[in-house]
Amino acid sequence: MTKRHRTRQLSSEERRLWSHVARHVKPMRGKALPPEPEEETATAPAPRVGLAPPAPLPPLPPQPKKPQIPPLAPMERKALVALRRGRKDVDGVLDLHGMRQEEAHVALIGFLHRAQNSGHGIVLVITGKGGAAPGAGPFEERGVLRRMVPHWLRLADLRSLVIGFEEASPQHGGSGAIYVRLRRRRSAG
Repeated sequence: MTKRHRTRQLSSEERRLWSHVARHVKPMRGKALPPEPEEETATAPAPRVGLAPPAPLPPLPPQPKKPQIPPLAPMERKALVALRRGRKDVDGVLDLHGMRQEEAHVALIGFLHRAQNSGHGIVLVITGKGGAAPGAGPFEERGVLRRMVPHWLRLADLRSLVIGFEEASPQHGGSGAIYVRLRRRRSAG
């Protein structure tokens, strides 16, 4: 035997609250808001005598718009070919060899800010290939900066600086270096 679930009807106050919430909520992408609750049937309780009607809810304050984070874009083929063939030089170079993660992260952020302020378009960040450290065992982590720099370049706080990045050509360090394409600095005013 199956049980029948009884559904409780919403009171007028609950329906009013739901419609207020539904008007001020943006549904998630690909999702729709649940339908408005149905009107009460004849089983609604009689209005209470002597009580004032509930005060209307105040409107929700406007939500501040989140700044749009520009997506990363692949580097232009033309620029990559010119770099690889030596017809174009990088505008700046940062060598992170021998730095610890925290030190390298701070150096990268400062370098990218200075490069953008100088009007540079493409810079080279050398991470190294991550050779074995002296005395390191076979299970020691290698190539930390090689793995972390692309991760840092994808973070939202650097998107205002970075358009995209690619592995460098062999003459610039190959898999141990990265070309970083910078956004133009916005003029103040």
